[in-house]
Amino acid sequence: MIRIWTHLRGLWPGYGILAPLPFFAEDAWLAYSDRFHWENAAVLVVAVLLFVTGPRTQRLFVGIYPLGLVGVLYGMMRVVEDVGVSAKTVHLCDLRSCELALFGLTVGGRRMTLQDWFQAHPSTALDVACAIPYATFIFVCIGCAVWLYFRDYVAMLRFTWSFFALNVIGFATYHLYPAAPPWYYHAHGCQVDMLARASEGPNLARVDALVGVPYFAGMYGRASDVFGAMPSLHVAYPLLVAIEGWATFGPVLRVLAVAFYVAMCFAAVYLDHHWVLDVVVGSLYCAAVSFVAHRLTRRAAAPACLAREPVRSTP
Repeated sequence: MIRIWTHLRGLWPGYGILAPLPFFAEDAWLAYSDRFHWENAAVLVVAVLLFVTGPRTQRLFVGIYPLGLVGVLYGMMRVVEDVGVSAKTVHLCDLRSCELALFGLTVGGRRMTLQDWFQAHPSTALDVACAIPYATFIFVCIGCAVWLYFRDYVAMLRFTWSFFALNVIGFATYHLYPAAPPWYYHAHGCQVDMLARASEGPNLARVDALVGVPYFAGMYGRASDVFGAMPSLHVAYPLLVAIEGWATFGPVLRVLAVAFYVAMCFAAVYLDHHWVLDVVVGSLYCAAVSFVAHRLTRRAAAPACLAREPVRSTP
């Protein structure tokens, strides 16, 4: 035990030794509340292995640490799921009215949203195509982090901490401005039901039925925010991938990154999960977080550049 402790203190001097505590605390709480799942155990095992192995895995642990904190944050959201959210504070038909005014279309003399039109004209091909970005976005984000780990470690840190910041700001907005998604309006109208549960929506339910696996039903069945449509973090994530990966991506990856972002924007609307307003605000959130992160990175790098500047003697 002494050798193990000496090894860990050599890797993690100071308060760094406490870094895994959030993961242990979250899993203990989930187990106590009977919400512990296999993926929670998998994350904990990976975190511990990276934490204890050596200098190389230490560097990777530090790089992906913010992604792990997002998982902890998401798991603990149930503690505050009702804070600021009530039948009086939820934005439903007022938000839909703004959507109609800004992005609505007139069909047969009737004003409707894009979501209304898509729900009236379902397509199995589009259901499946739009399910792909929704099913893979987290893997794309992890893949981007791993890519940046080998290409540009500073960019990786900026990406993962920006990802964390986006989620913190997004989750805070869910409680400061609780907003019902389009699928909720189509299922419940303008009546706010605080007992309603999160849903994958009819489109993704059809995909689950098509493949015979309740993948999306399971995913959204664990969600704590029914009224968390604004902003669309689903849209913010791929935009962050495109922004932070741009400098290291070649032409093909740049095209794929932009295409993935555009596909996610369309999917968010077609799948009845978000208003166009949610998509716009999610993109603006990402742009703002990225701008601040890049400014902070440049500011932190400036003293190091000045320190490397050779001192010139005056004649």
